[in-house]
Amino acid sequence: MAAQEHHFSVTRTARYYQLGELSAATKRVWFVCHGYGQLAAYFIRHFAHLTAADPELVVIAPEGLSRFYLQGTGGRVGASWMTKEDRLTEIEDYVAYLNQLTTATLPLAAATVQVTVLGFSQGAATVGRWLAHASFRPAHLVLWAGAFPPDMEPFTASRLLEQLPVTLVCGTDDAYVSTTDLEQQYAYLSKVGTTPIVIRFSGSHTLDADILLRLQAMEKAL
Repeated sequence: MAAQEHHFSVTRTARYYQLGELSAATKRVWFVCHGYGQLAAYFIRHFAHLTAADPELVVIAPEGLSRFYLQGTGGRVGASWMTKEDRLTEIEDYVAYLNQLTTATLPLAAATVQVTVLGFSQGAATVGRWLAHASFRPAHLVLWAGAFPPDMEPFTASRLLEQLPVTLVCGTDDAYVSTTDLEQQYAYLSKVGTTPIVIRFSGSHTLDADILLRLQAMEKAL
């Protein structure tokens, strides 16, 4: 007799990092989701210059629920949002986690708070799947060196992306995202309801401080 697969829900503790203090004076919140094998503590450091220059901005970096050693059985640790194993359950878990996080944090900000969501690499697909089930609508979606989930049902994607400002960011020397990949992503997003802005910078598969400042300026103009 073959073994039968079962699932049941458990309570566990998730971790996130935050730059700035949430209060009624907080007019802008960025949720930023890291890529595969990263940790939120290090990822959020890339955004410190934004909050330092803008006291009305808070940046929140949730961390993927699965951690692992990057090499062997010791040393540096990274986190992942999901793998191919039990994929749909892992997606459900992180969507529920991110929804609980926003429910706990956004009411602490101004009632008219403007939310930007940025996903880097694996985090790009993560935020796409999350926002399809989120209780709020972001003012700006940034997909950095990653793609909107291509397996999302077209109606769901169109409902989310219609008239939503989307920015695609990618380094010119990114080893994981080619120019062709970027062009295909642009075509897909245009087809399902939004015409994204594309920003290229001289660099590899990483964040860039100057481009983040540019995104911050774009957000203030929305």
